Parts: sequence; structure tokens; C-alpha cells
Amino acid sequence: MKLRLLPLVITVAVSGLVLFGGWFLYQNVAVQNPLVNKVRQISAVKHADAEFTRDQVRVKLELEPEASLREIVQRIEKDGKGIIGDRKLHVEVTNGSSAALDQWWSSALFPVAEAMETKHYTQIPETLEQLSAGHSNLKASTEMDDMNVYVSLTDGNASKFVILPRQGERMGVWPNA
Repeated sequence: MKLRLLPLVITVAVSGLVLFGGWFLYQNVAVQNPLVNKVRQISAVKHADAEFTRDQVRVKLELEPEASLREIVQRIEKDGKGIIGDRKLHVEVTNGSSAALDQWWSSALFPVAEAMETKHYTQIPETLEQLSAGHSNLKASTEMDDMNVYVSLTDGNASKFVILPRQGERMGVWPNA
């Protein structure tokens, strides 16, 4: 029995295309799009994207400067629970910071890291308030839940949002600082 090569190659290619095309369509239509649509419905969210892997969901957000990051993260966890399932949720805020805001945050990072390490979380708002006293436009706010400390910095139109995990990771700095 002699197999013809061209029909065999075409059959394998079409089968692969249908299989992977169907999987891709399922991922986008049934998994990612519903979560992204739910996140985009949150009033303070300007833009949202989601990336799914086998064990984690990475949500990238662009937020309004006055947004409550803690409320947004909790709402994503609550509204997306059925979609996220057992995967670990990672939220990354991609707002456009400014050089002045980044410089200010780097000067505040040491006392904030010390407060996080010693679990004296009440020192974080006090420290940020003291450091921002000399800057008229800078507003710093902090919120906390059982998993993270959320720091929101605004300076005019520029804003910076930082999520600090209460259970620090081994070696290295916070992943989204």
C-alpha cells in the first residue's frame, strides 16, 4: 500500500489548524473576553487586558488617577472567580508615571520596605504623609486587605499604583514596584 504524501500533509495541516484554531477561539471567546469585559465595566478602569496561563491569570490595568486599587482587585477576584478558578491572580497597573513620581517613590521605598518587613503596616501611611508634605501636588494614599498593601500616588495627571504583597517573596524586590 502506497501512501500519497500530498493528501496526508494537507490532512495533518487542516486537522492541526482546526484543533489549534478551535482552542484559540475558545480561549478568547469563552475565557479571556468575559473576564476582560467584567473588568472594563468597573468605573475607574480605563483599559484592561488579561493573559491566561495554566496556573495564573495576569490582568493588566490602566486606571483613573483617583481609583481605589484595593476595591478594583477585590472586585476582579469576586466577579471573576468562576473564570479565574484555581489560578493565581496577578494584577499589574500600567499607568503612566512621571520621572518626579518615580524619584519620590524610590526615596520612600526604603522606609516602606522596612515597615513591610517588620509588619508595622501603620507606619506606611505615616511615612508617605511625612514624605509628601513638601510636595504640594503629590497625594499618597494606602489601603490594605488580608493579602496586600496598596499604595496610590498621584501628581497632577501622573499616577503610580503599587501592590505590595504582605507575604513577601523570597529574594528580590516586589514584582510591580
